[in-house]
Amino acid sequence: MNSAQLNIGSRIKHPQFGLGCIVAMDKDFYTIYFNDTAEVKELGRDYSGFEVVEGSEIAQASISIEDVELALENVLYKMNVIDEPVKLGDKWIRGKMILHPGSGDLQSKEFPIETFFHKIVMLRDRLRVLEQNVNSHAKLDDEDKVHLQQYITRCYGSLTSFNILFKDKWAHFKGDSKGD
Repeated sequence: MNSAQLNIGSRIKHPQFGLGCIVAMDKDFYTIYFNDTAEVKELGRDYSGFEVVEGSEIAQASISIEDVELALENVLYKMNVIDEPVKLGDKWIRGKMILHPGSGDLQSKEFPIETFFHKIVMLRDRLRVLEQNVNSHAKLDDEDKVHLQQYITRCYGSLTSFNILFKDKWAHFKGDSKGD
């Protein structure tokens, strides 16, 4: 296949940038996203220094870099690599937690709710990472994964009491639906 038959979606291999995919093109340039470097480069259509790995005979609608970035962001979000910011409920902002000991001769401890909330969110994020590690562990069989997953689900359930602090319902802890 010659370069005149390349279209959006065609895959190429560049000697310096590695594997790439044509994401847009005009009469003079190919816009190529390179996987290895996670960069977008423009190459002249007359450049012959790359190898065609897989052509695309059918011209497709142009994909903008913003479209590629949005798609990547969606994939990362679905894989729990990135999270939406979790917000504290408005009524708790600038609030404080006060812990009163049972003994009258000890002092109370007071600290901002934001500090406690941050710790709860960090705990949730670490449970998610643990869950991902269990699910992708090469040496655990399916029965072991299910067994460990049940414990993680119970941990989430134990933390549902703190849902009152979250501004958005989607951010709530969800445990076993049998009632925690």
